Amino acid sequence: MTQAKKLAILVGGGPAPGINSVIGAATIRCALRGFEVVGIRDGFERIMRGNIDHVIPLTIEDVSRIHFRGGSHLGLSRANPTLDPQHLETTITSLLRLNVSQLITIGGDDTAYSALKLEEQATGRIRVAHVPKTIDNDLPLPAHVDTFGFQTARHLAVDEVQNLMVDALTTNRWYFVITMGRKAGHLALGIGKAAGATLTLIPEEFEGGSIRMKAVVDTLAGAIIKRTSSGHQHGIAVIAEGLVLGIDPADLAGIDMVERDDHGNVRISEFNLGDALKGQVAKRLKEFNLKPTIVSKNIGYELRCADPIPLDMEYTRDLGYCAAEFLLSGGNAAVITIQGGDFVPVPFAGMLDPQSGRPRIRLVDTRSTRYSIARRYMIRLRREDFEDPYELAKLAAAANVSTDRFRQEFEAIVANEPPPFRIDGLPAAGLA
Repeated sequence: MTQAKKLAILVGGGPAPGINSVIGAATIRCALRGFEVVGIRDGFERIMRGNIDHVIPLTIEDVSRIHFRGGSHLGLSRANPTLDPQHLETTITSLLRLNVSQLITIGGDDTAYSALKLEEQATGRIRVAHVPKTIDNDLPLPAHVDTFGFQTARHLAVDEVQNLMVDALTTNRWYFVITMGRKAGHLALGIGKAAGATLTLIPEEFEGGSIRMKAVVDTLAGAIIKRTSSGHQHGIAVIAEGLVLGIDPADLAGIDMVERDDHGNVRISEFNLGDALKGQVAKRLKEFNLKPTIVSKNIGYELRCADPIPLDMEYTRDLGYCAAEFLLSGGNAAVITIQGGDFVPVPFAGMLDPQSGRPRIRLVDTRSTRYSIARRYMIRLRREDFEDPYELAKLAAAANVSTDRFRQEFEAIVANEPPPFRIDGLPAAGLA
């Protein structure tokens, strides 16, 4: 008698709140449809080498309450089967040995690419659906669709930043808060805007190729001077860690020695951006006889395995249900999304950059209303500061230099300032 086919679930990449909700919902839906489910532990790490011993059966009893918890019931890894054609074929062989005919992958852009290549290589032997997760929120979904885990990560980080803001006020110090966001600044911007941080720096705001460390340092130093000019010695700067990847390597001594993961990504944690900026900004301000207290703080790992907030809990249960139903109904080769309350499968091909052949990265749109409003709430040097003689004089006095010297030192950083927010049909005055 032919053995019944199975559906497998696998998690790749880094943790994000809501993984267990996807696993639980998909398992329950399959079980109710009479389909057997297995969980593959630690991503592609073992099955791409032919080891199928680390696979566990999943039942309703196993998963009925795991949606409340963070982490991953199946573990995860960043192992990449696409680097070696043999690993890719071995992955397929391993799944077939387990009698798997459908596969749900849960992960970010790298896992999505692995899922895409696996489905292509399987040539119909295994049908694949991918559930997009990342607290970075940078997968190429429609602008209004968040990746799961983002909202929980932002929610918890805002609580941390709120406490740091009170500490900054109490102790008259600055905090440079480094947040996750390997390629895009969605998380940093979401945290900074919601918390009302003094300013937020993201890679997208530095246009024109590589980012010079001096531009980042001067932006932070300028914000501190502006706060000083209004009588405040404290503040919070939220900074996306992905700035490291954009900064000119010549400005980052030893960056080429930083370890990379299996997907070729720089292990950002190997470079302490907060301490580097703290030292460089302190050195820059010393030129103006200013000596603020600056503390660097990393926020990231404590967000990834947190219990999901109800929003992410509900969202991910919907995603898991739809992923299972999609495959069991004959679907294949798609990313599972919920848009406007409805299930919308996005074909793998629709996620790819036509030039690189890799999944596109969704960046923060610095021309959007959302970003324009965020910029207007930030306390940082603006073009108007250099156009208003009174403001320019205040800033120069706070920096202990002449207005001409201040302009010479800092005016360059406002050259790429985005245009002010305008409502069609109304003048810009009062809205910028």
